[in-house]
Amino acid sequence: MTDAVQVGAQIGAEIEAVTFDCFGTLIDWESGILSVLRLLCERYSVKPMPADGELLAMYARLESRAQEGAYRHYRDILGEVMQKFARELGFQIAAADHSLLADSIEYWPAFGDTAASLRALKARYKVGVLSNIDDDLFEGALPKLGLGSVGGLDLLVTAQQVSSYKPAHAHFEEAIERLGLEKSKLLHIAQSQRHDIQPCNEMGIRCVWVDRLRGSGGASGDFAAKPDYVVPDLATLVRELGLTG
Repeated sequence: MTDAVQVGAQIGAEIEAVTFDCFGTLIDWESGILSVLRLLCERYSVKPMPADGELLAMYARLESRAQEGAYRHYRDILGEVMQKFARELGFQIAAADHSLLADSIEYWPAFGDTAASLRALKARYKVGVLSNIDDDLFEGALPKLGLGSVGGLDLLVTAQQVSSYKPAHAHFEEAIERLGLEKSKLLHIAQSQRHDIQPCNEMGIRCVWVDRLRGSGGASGDFAAKPDYVVPDLATLVRELGLTG
């Protein structure tokens, strides 16, 4: 568990842009994923029902493996995850259920502090999102961010746009190029140590770990990385930067 380090107003005065991971940081993907995986287990009479932690760990492992190798659309990645999830639990998934996870994304809820925090940050900084997702799938999450249309974001980099998945560096390289800023002017904010904090460490980008789970892991899995700052939620980040949520 990384010791908590406050962000503080000094860094707030130094940066010009903040970028976010979306799912797990702004959108509660764990509740969304669990709702679908539990539904599948019930639909196909899996007994005993695996615990939530087991389901999330299985999802994280299967998604990571599916993202290896040549780039494929995230919808295809999720379809493969669904098939392998079913295989591991001993049932044959119907073709109509392959898209359940991808189709559910638009219904995944935002965290309670997401919209107000993004609006507060947008008042001072450029705000961007770097997400391991397809463009069309991201559209379902956009209304929950509280910034209106995609034009409310100063930057959106998806896996589809760069043909790559984090923790590879392509999202971050694209963001820096599009923003036209030195890395020292950027602060990246994310929940996943593996997908976001580690590549920021490797690239020398300052980063904030949003430890909503208080170090308990979750769908992102455990991964040794070194965030520059740690906050329990976005509302705390906003306060520590000297803004009003």
